[in-house]
Amino acid sequence: MSVLDRLAATIAARAGADPASSHTAAMLAKGPEKCAEKFGEEAIEAIIEAAKGDGEKLTYEAADVLYHLMVMLTARGIAWDDVLAELERREGTSGIAEKAAR
Repeated sequence: MSVLDRLAATIAARAGADPASSHTAAMLAKGPEKCAEKFGEEAIEAIIEAAKGDGEKLTYEAADVLYHLMVMLTARGIAWDDVLAELERREGTSGIAEKAAR
């Protein structure tokens, strides 16, 4: 099991926890819109670090982006395994061909 799979399982397990006991539970209790807003903030922070060229800070922000993406997905009832299945479905398909098929 990968670290991302373990993280997804932890986030799912904390979805029903007391918000006072878990940052993840507190985020989810604020609702999907707030989770999406936080994901957007983290994505912008990652973009800024990428533009600056600070690899260490970008690595840190990228981890935040992945965590908040998973929280946002959980808030909308989308399982991490579903995202992985979609990536597997696309695997081996040219990005140009995939975009043309939309």
